[in-house]
Amino acid sequence: MKNIQKAIRYLKKNGMKKMLPVAIERFLQNRKETYTYQQPDQLHLAAQRAHSFLKPEKISVVVPAFETKAEYLKTLIDSMLAQSYTSWELVIADASQSSIVSDLVGKYQDERIQYHRLSGNAGIAENTNEAIALATGTFIGLLDHDDYLTPDALFEMQQWIDRHEEAALVYSDEDKTDGENRIFYEPNQKSGFNLDLFLSNNYLCHFTVIRAEYCRQIPFRSKMDGAQDYDLFLRIIQRLLIEEIEKGYTLAEAQMRLQARVGHIGKVLYHWRCHTGSTAQNPDSKRYAYEAGRVAVEEFIKSMGWNGCVHHTDHLGFYRVEYEKGIFSQRPDLGAIGGNLFQRGRVSGGAMNEEGKPLFLGLPKSFSGRLHRAVLQQQVAALDLRNIMVRQVPQIQAAYEEAVLKTQTITDEMKQREISLEFCEKIREMGYVILYDPALNQQSSEGR
Repeated sequence: MKNIQKAIRYLKKNGMKKMLPVAIERFLQNRKETYTYQQPDQLHLAAQRAHSFLKPEKISVVVPAFETKAEYLKTLIDSMLAQSYTSWELVIADASQSSIVSDLVGKYQDERIQYHRLSGNAGIAENTNEAIALATGTFIGLLDHDDYLTPDALFEMQQWIDRHEEAALVYSDEDKTDGENRIFYEPNQKSGFNLDLFLSNNYLCHFTVIRAEYCRQIPFRSKMDGAQDYDLFLRIIQRLLIEEIEKGYTLAEAQMRLQARVGHIGKVLYHWRCHTGSTAQNPDSKRYAYEAGRVAVEEFIKSMGWNGCVHHTDHLGFYRVEYEKGIFSQRPDLGAIGGNLFQRGRVSGGAMNEEGKPLFLGLPKSFSGRLHRAVLQQQVAALDLRNIMVRQVPQIQAAYEEAVLKTQTITDEMKQREISLEFCEKIREMGYVILYDPALNQQSSEGR
């Protein structure tokens, strides 16, 4: 039923011609999905409780509550009490008119649970700001009032922070659960920080922990309600990039340095509850949020000094940045851009990982890939020389001409990819990043 509802919404927005391949792709993905969430066993959690950190940080998990169902809030609080890492506080800022939240919280005696009744409902952004103002931890964790954490969530966050002195923001993988917590599905297995992918979609999302000083210096904004997290993350990322550039690093180098400041934990630590009215189950329930997200991305690119505009794609919550006056003139960090190659209607090459394997090999042209990755701008390790544009600087041009010369007598596909990978490695060694842009996809692999 959920997938039928999604198909109907997509049909209304984009028409039958675009809806059919989307419905087919979703059907095929669901058939292949075999995900089962496996909770850490008690021995593993006991070892985490016994672990000694060099610098244990207090993590304040903030929850803006509003007429929250008692069973949802109970699951949330119980998930906090089950944490294997114990240096935390739960700050609940309650904007409810009823006593439903206060009555439930009153049943718990743990001093780490801090309840605050707000004077009124100022919206999720301001309510969260009030919770942050009351928090005493050095890091802030963001938790929606109807979701909950895995028992190892805070331990995993603290472990990454403990190993990275300059940690500013850490995010994890997540999955979805039904209203009764009976089934878990659609795991979102994320990539490490990728600036252009993040400008396409808020893939950081849940669970995210942020150094408290950034949350106080860069508060949530009410005008971005619905996309307040995305807006906050974008402005924090901008601050981090500027901090690195002010140290003398180039924009590309600054992004590399963010790998030690923006961490990804490749493990599901957050259960996003899907119920009637939630954004997870019904994107139309907060359509305004997607426009707020678009505006947030547009503000980011303008604040970086880039001339461009941001458009919605066919998929809600996913965006495309269009640069004016040429992308290379706007983005000094880019050394090359390009798209995929197609043969017989399927991806035959193009965007590649560090091993030279095409990211979307075999994907039908009309499909968007898992989490729509194939139709989103994103930085990649390499691109195929047969569909690439490079920055017009002598060093890159010389390397490009040399690589092209090598490929002219080669028909072997694997060798073509090896030469492309070697060339792109040289670009990255020169201090540039490489951008995959699906708008540059070619119909076939013939010609350059």
